Amino acid sequence: MEFNLSSQPLAYFLTWTAYGAWLHGREKGSVEKSGNLFGTPVLPPDPILEAIMLDRMIADPYELNEPRRNVVLDTLLEVAQYRRWNLIAAHIRSTHVHVVVQSMTSPEKIMSDFKAYSSRRLSERLEENKDTKRWTQHGSTRYLWTEDQISEAVEYTLERQGTVMNRYDGRNRA
Repeated sequence: MEFNLSSQPLAYFLTWTAYGAWLHGREKGSVEKSGNLFGTPVLPPDPILEAIMLDRMIADPYELNEPRRNVVLDTLLEVAQYRRWNLIAAHIRSTHVHVVVQSMTSPEKIMSDFKAYSSRRLSERLEENKDTKRWTQHGSTRYLWTEDQISEAVEYTLERQGTVMNRYDGRNRA
């Protein structure tokens, strides 16, 4: 996808979830695709909707345990370096991944590459079945237009996720 430089955001805040880990209706809430704006409140819990979503699953939920998180973080760094994307921050959680990245590439391509290469590396390094369903379809692609928005996304990614898991802070890279 080609971008008009005058409309190019400074960075992207990308989030994607592990398969089955973040269902609509869950107690902690979820976000509707149509209302996916930074700071938008989550949907209230809905046990009936969550049960429907669980029933529709075609595979077991996938949890990002410590070895998996290590592989995913290593892969994000590898892909960003290879593609020459500026990975500003990343936090791999047990249920989802947050990334703040700068690139002239579309956020959909970035997310797709991160997910595909992470899946490949998880199969290679942990000897998981290559057909394992690891990720939900797509994810959140938020455009960051100002330095303040980038700072807010980085602070959210690195500092407001609860217990620190596997994270990367690229703000002070040489």
